[in-house]
Amino acid sequence: MQVILLERVAKLGQMGEVVAVKDGYARNFLLPQGKALRANDANIASFEAQKAQLEARNLETKKEAESLAEKLDGQQFIVIRSASDAGALYGSVTPRDAADAATADGFTVDKKQVVLAKPIKELGLHEVHVLLHPEVDVTIQLNVARSEEEAELQASGKSIQELAAEAEAEAEFEIAELFDDIGSAASDDDEGDIAPAAEEAATEDED
Repeated sequence: MQVILLERVAKLGQMGEVVAVKDGYARNFLLPQGKALRANDANIASFEAQKAQLEARNLETKKEAESLAEKLDGQQFIVIRSASDAGALYGSVTPRDAADAATADGFTVDKKQVVLAKPIKELGLHEVHVLLHPEVDVTIQLNVARSEEEAELQASGKSIQELAAEAEAEAEFEIAELFDDIGSAASDDDEGDIAPAAEEAATEDED
């Protein structure tokens, strides 16, 4: 299908360009999203008549997007999820989750603006692109953790594997201390048993 673009579309073209796209892509995305019109004579004439307005509107929304981009770019947002000890999520983090996390921290982000290269299915720090405008995109970081405390540790640069190793080492240390305490108590008991026996032997010698 031939369409005329009403705004810049990544990997497709700039505003005003007539491009050929698959029918499904046009019907399911470009046309309903208002990003393009069918490239017939009437629509091309309509675009030319509205071109100045469209360009002015595009410039205004671009400036708004750039203003938000300055504050949003590089921000880190925490997403709490259940996961296995190995760090595999029970489910996945979606664009909606990313948008909700950013919005909860005071940024206006729509799930349609969030671009995930692949589903997030592991704990850790994940970079995510947010398309604020056809010509403005930023990168944010999602800190996916099982708790706020774990998120803080991950933010400090520790991976889930390092955290698991530390927890295991701490558990082993506690077990070792427990056995040391038990050993000390047993040793004290043995010394207590030896002393009366020694006294008893001394008494028998005197007799």
